[in-house]
Amino acid sequence: MGKTTGFIEYERILPILRSPVERVGNWDEFHTPLPEEELIRQGARCMNCGTPFCHTGIIIDAVTTGCPLNNLIPEWNDLVYRGKHWEAYRRLALTNNFPEFTGRVCPAPCESSCVLAINNDAVMIKEIEVSIIDRAFEEGWVSASPPATRTGSSVAVVGSGPAGLACADELNKLGHSVTVFERDDRIGGLLMYGIPNMKLNKDVVERRVNLLREEGIDFRTSAAVGSVISVEQLKNDFDATVLCMGSPKPRDFDLEGRHLVGIRFAMDLLSENTRRVLDKQEEIDVFGIKGKRVVVIGGGDTGTDCVATSLRLGCQSLMQFEILDRPTTRTATHDGWLAKARNFHTDYGQEESIEIFGSDPREYSILTKRFIGNESGNVIGLETVSVSWENGRAIEISGSERIWPADVVLLAMGFVGAEKSRFLNDLGVEMTDRNNIKVDEHKQTSLPGIFAAGDCERGQSLVVWAIADGRKAAEGVDNYLRY
Repeated sequence: MGKTTGFIEYERILPILRSPVERVGNWDEFHTPLPEEELIRQGARCMNCGTPFCHTGIIIDAVTTGCPLNNLIPEWNDLVYRGKHWEAYRRLALTNNFPEFTGRVCPAPCESSCVLAINNDAVMIKEIEVSIIDRAFEEGWVSASPPATRTGSSVAVVGSGPAGLACADELNKLGHSVTVFERDDRIGGLLMYGIPNMKLNKDVVERRVNLLREEGIDFRTSAAVGSVISVEQLKNDFDATVLCMGSPKPRDFDLEGRHLVGIRFAMDLLSENTRRVLDKQEEIDVFGIKGKRVVVIGGGDTGTDCVATSLRLGCQSLMQFEILDRPTTRTATHDGWLAKARNFHTDYGQEESIEIFGSDPREYSILTKRFIGNESGNVIGLETVSVSWENGRAIEISGSERIWPADVVLLAMGFVGAEKSRFLNDLGVEMTDRNNIKVDEHKQTSLPGIFAAGDCERGQSLVVWAIADGRKAAEGVDNYLRY
């Protein structure tokens, strides 16, 4: 602990972002790096707690608190305070394969479990993390380091999202020959097509993929398993296989009017929009959002990304519905401290909407009942009802029905498990009752030599959990191949 009184002397500052009015005019990243002197002050706020809860990711009341990667947070906070940036990078790289991803897109459950947050603002862990890795790239400290020897074993990784990339990286470091199969035309999975460019610049993703390629990992795009690559090929050509296919099946409604034109899944918008931005196509607004009244159903990160994307496409108005209650503001108390990770905050998309339209787009405790269409079969509105929560159940409030105009409705209500496919059926792995791939403590499925990691076995979760699961699966594969 470099400065024993740092947490008393210095206050947390807000992350430095480009102004909302400026950033909605393009698809560039909205992050702005912290100046060196501010980094030092923020690092000094870390108390080097006797029990650093930020280290260990656990789930309380279905919410992650602490870092699933067990990042050595107090150590690199102290090193940043001391100006030892190379040493800080080395400590960070010990536990996190891709801090340039988590430092940009992770909701920072480490901060919600920061001991200082009991009665003060948490240490600015996320911003310090991304500052460390960005400086490491700028200084040339991050470079390709292929393994000195190979084991002679080959592993197939199916899917190139954060779990697949982390698993491939770890296996390659151990000397195994790794081939990553990706069904899309670019490597990155969720990182490439699920997260908008203004939140995670795709140059950042491609920079890391190029490093992994230099280190010996074989990436194959437009290679869908089950069609381009068969189950027999995987079993015959590889000594082990790791399934990292994500949880792409979106949660849907079975409501009156669901068939109407203009009701789309959020990920369809985000992935197609990103693809067109990357391909530099003139026509980006393929869903016709410009000048339209947009309603986003779902209050999570995907919903926020839809809000920000709709603003950049020039929507006329914007609403975002969340069935849960409005989160409370964190209170300064030990009681239930770690269980209070779901706190009210304004994310980048809502901040932009407030600036553009003058009000927060979010409506809480609201349930959609039906969609309303016109004679042409287009959606023109939806009916909702307010709800109250009792013993974990949403109870409709009589007389609270309301009609909202809408020309475009984006469904961002989460995902419901691994995509049912002929490939999984042919493979024959056992599934859970939540439609996830069943694994043991080593991430091995019901079939010997077949492993799974990330959302396809955990269910929809955070990028940081996917990386942690990928690392765990690599450990299991390595033990299987060696012993």
